[in-house]
Amino acid sequence: MATPSEPQAYATNTKAFLERLGLSNPIPDAADRLRFHSDLLRSLLKADLIETGRIICSFVVNPALANPYNTMHGGAVASVADVLAMACAKSVAGDIELFTGETATSYLSAARVNEEVEVEGRVLRKGRRVIVTEVDFRIKKTGRLLFTNRSTFYVMPLAKL
Repeated sequence: MATPSEPQAYATNTKAFLERLGLSNPIPDAADRLRFHSDLLRSLLKADLIETGRIICSFVVNPALANPYNTMHGGAVASVADVLAMACAKSVAGDIELFTGETATSYLSAARVNEEVEVEGRVLRKGRRVIVTEVDFRIKKTGRLLFTNRSTFYVMPLAKL
């Protein structure tokens, strides 16, 4: 059974952990501008192949994408997966409006700073109202699977006036 002081120690340890990660640090001026995050992703990704229902991109993990462990930040992984998944869905849907219904990412390994990563997105299913995509991240040199994402997009209903 836990002693009364253990929960307080857990809370203190958690606070120290978050502070080491930079929880209280101010946002750098360069990052505190409109669309900073989107611009960072656009400048990062290099399109290697674009087909209907399939896109392959590559990028080198730079320090701006790194967490305190010097590996690619999970939020950056999710952002790249979201961009590629939506691009794949739009490659088969055209100009119709889509919205993300659900997304799930498995973080299987880590990508270190300066490693080149290949990201492949593909459409798994296209229906009249639903598009399902999968995005895999691999170390380009070895092919080792790092992260995998599956997203479901729904066709935006048309307004009936």
